[in-house]
Amino acid sequence: MLDLGVSSMQLDQAERGFSFLRDGPLDMRMSQDGPTAADLVNMADEGVLADILYNYGEERASRRIARAIVGARAAEPIATTARLAEIVAKCLPRPKPGQSHPATRSFQAIRIAVNAEFSELAEGLQAAERALKPGGLLAVVTFHSLEDRIVKRFFQLASGHEAHANRYAPAKTGTTARFDMVTRKAVAPDAAEIARNPRARSAKLRIGRRTAAPAHPVSPADLGLPEIQKKGRR
Repeated sequence: MLDLGVSSMQLDQAERGFSFLRDGPLDMRMSQDGPTAADLVNMADEGVLADILYNYGEERASRRIARAIVGARAAEPIATTARLAEIVAKCLPRPKPGQSHPATRSFQAIRIAVNAEFSELAEGLQAAERALKPGGLLAVVTFHSLEDRIVKRFFQLASGHEAHANRYAPAKTGTTARFDMVTRKAVAPDAAEIARNPRARSAKLRIGRRTAAPAHPVSPADLGLPEIQKKGRR
């Protein structure tokens, strides 16, 4: 069972620095080891920041926000979640009632980068494939579209149901399924579950059953992992 994303305990602790709803140090490290979000925000090249915001948060205003971050940190290091949220919010229109906070996508992107979440997910999926006996189940719960896209792609490749970009191209042959799909599509929470637990509203569940076929490595490119260049444009 892979339950992805940030736990409620982490979100609710201001000192962990995950949420803009509670001011705290700009940390975001799940393991509390290694570089922090503050290190990334204050040291990364403007182009790298923009690529992270766009590829990990699907933030269309990524270039504008990255430019604002670089400008703000030149005057004073960005050290708290409230300060980063303020910088991002000034780059975007004021949200309408019911819309999420303007900094939501940027905070998601930075958290993913700090914790190398996509590469960890790819490694975790393949580790599960190697560890499971025939008949064993792999259940994965994701909380945003980018995570779900990687998991969906993994199960497509592992079950021999890879989507074809060209419907006229010949189907691939000789693929031995390493997983049989238990869920044809992602399972989402119903209204009752969302009412009990609002944080479950974006959750999606996918389940596969391991076959007897040997495990097979999958490249990050095959899984569609976004690639961030170490050095971007200034």
